[in-house]
Amino acid sequence: QVQLVQSGGGLVQPGGSLRLSCAASGSISSISGVGWYRQAPGKQRELVAPITSAGNTNYTDSVKGRFTISRDDAKNTVYLQMNSLKPEDTAVYSCNAEIRRGTARYNYWGQGTQVTVSS
Repeated sequence: QVQLVQSGGGLVQPGGSLRLSCAASGSISSISGVGWYRQAPGKQRELVAPITSAGNTNYTDSVKGRFTISRDDAKNTVYLQMNSLKPEDTAVYSCNAEIRRGTARYNYWGQGTQVTVSS
């Protein structure tokens, strides 16, 4: 059984910082691409930041220069460091990972975590 367990998130004032973690556990051969997504009330889910197995990253325009995605393969964990947070960053954040188990690849989602930016 493979699980993606998220931690971090919560309530923060505008301009503050949070770090989200997404840890994979279970029978894993390797983790390929991972993405952080978010969904605000009444809006579609959007891809915030993906990272490839080689560590290549990308960011949606609204978070460039403020968010940083990184990975620690020794810990099977991906992070999203969020700085200079704005009220419009308020959303449920979820991680999604492609995980290799033996010769097969599977897609998993974390449980989601609420991030609220408010004074």
